[in-house]
Amino acid sequence: MSNASATHPTRRGILAAGGALGLGAVLAACGDDDGKSGGSGDATGGGAAKSGPWSFKDDRGTTVKLDEVPTSIVAFTGVAAALFDYGVQVKGVFGPTTTKDGKPDVQAGDLDVDKVTVLGNEWGKLNVEKYASLAPQVLITTTFDTAGTLWSVPEESKDKIAKLAPSVAISVFDRQLTQPLQRMWELAESLGADMKAKKVTDAKAAFDKAAARLRAAAKARPEIRVLAGSASPDLFYVSGTNLSVDLEYFKALGVNFVEPSEAAKKATGGWFESLSWENVDKYPADVIIMDDRASTIQPADITEGTWKKLPAVKAGQVIARSPEPILSYDKCTPLLDNLAEAIENAKKVG
Repeated sequence: MSNASATHPTRRGILAAGGALGLGAVLAACGDDDGKSGGSGDATGGGAAKSGPWSFKDDRGTTVKLDEVPTSIVAFTGVAAALFDYGVQVKGVFGPTTTKDGKPDVQAGDLDVDKVTVLGNEWGKLNVEKYASLAPQVLITTTFDTAGTLWSVPEESKDKIAKLAPSVAISVFDRQLTQPLQRMWELAESLGADMKAKKVTDAKAAFDKAAARLRAAAKARPEIRVLAGSASPDLFYVSGTNLSVDLEYFKALGVNFVEPSEAAKKATGGWFESLSWENVDKYPADVIIMDDRASTIQPADITEGTWKKLPAVKAGQVIARSPEPILSYDKCTPLLDNLAEAIENAKKVG
């Protein structure tokens, strides 16, 4: 795939890709992943300090340096939610933030959506004028490719946005979940979060316990096959385990996943296989984990008869999956516990 097609996907392509892992499906690997092993935050004003110079090396290998620890922060909604869990407040957010009824989107976590300025309430929307009015010191988001493309920053206005404040990107591409979790921890600490607070240390301990539980469940029930799916009006997507931070980690813990062939995933840059609803039963599965983002059709709203006939669906063995996990230990722990519970209790039906 050329760089142009990798970094300039169509809106239609974005929506289709949202079925499995968002833009990642149409962002093929381009360039060298300099941040593969992750950098390190080295804020001289770390800990609970709120003054003094600040610097942070992100997963693109870019080091941002400021005269002070930034307080006027704008972030992708999911990133803001992770920072919130560590006690770091942001001024503005962009990305799915509130639902049609005004409630927090699944990607907003515990963020108080009424106390932040929403610069764009869907993927790829960011009002530049509103952004400028916040006098941002730094923009923080994730990246789903090796080129360091800033997640949800509009292609058409990225240059204007870049002139207003430096950016920090945490990579969620082709690595296990524990890596971006650690990087978000380091970023929060550099921004003044108290990482020794009981809430924070308890959350980390709970995550480790949940990881051990999932490993044990997978070892005890190796015959249970798990399928990672996502629904759109026309297609059903079966995610491969490579490239996705959550699935790579679950697989490393021993979970037995349905794995589409490399040939089947080739059209999407290796992310997933697209199936017509008539062929949704192509892969036998005992547990199905379904994309929980607002851009996808949720299991309760799927009307396709072929879906309702799936053994896992009939057995009630369908749970939510977060392809864009909120990168705090508090929010990732339930992902592990829920999958462990599903495997522990699953009937062999696939």
